[in-house]
This record gives sequence, C-alpha cells and structure tokens, in this order.
Amino acid sequence: MGRSNKVCPRCGRKMKQQFIGLQHCRCGMSWKKDRGFFERTPDMVFCLQRKVSKGKIKQRPVIRFPEDH
Repeated sequence: MGRSNKVCPRCGRKMKQQFIGLQHCRCGMSWKKDRGFFERTPDMVFCLQRKVSKGKIKQRPVIRFPEDH
C-alpha cells in the first residue's frame, strides 16, 4: 500500500492529501491509489462517490470530466 506522505516525482516536495487515497502537489502532479502518479488537467473534477459495501456506506475518490452539452 502507499505511504500517506508521498513525494512528488517531478519537484521532490511532499504531496498533500485531498481525500483518502488521493494526493496532490503544487506543481500539478497527483497520485491516486489505483492509478498511480498522473498529471492534472484543468477539466478534471475530483469528488467522493458513495458505495455500499457489506452494508456500510463508504466514500471513494473519483475523477470526473465535465460533459460538453
């Protein structure tokens, strides 16, 4: 499992935790538990999605992209 104090591979700073399993750095890099390191884009929206697992409600971080209408 990942450490809670990830170090950014681009600039070397410690990343800040936004949600459990999702961390951000000031330079535009992010880390997500199932995805690994990736670069943020302006159209990404980070939010929590509720899931029912074994009778309990759990919140998981999700990355959404706004749809153009």
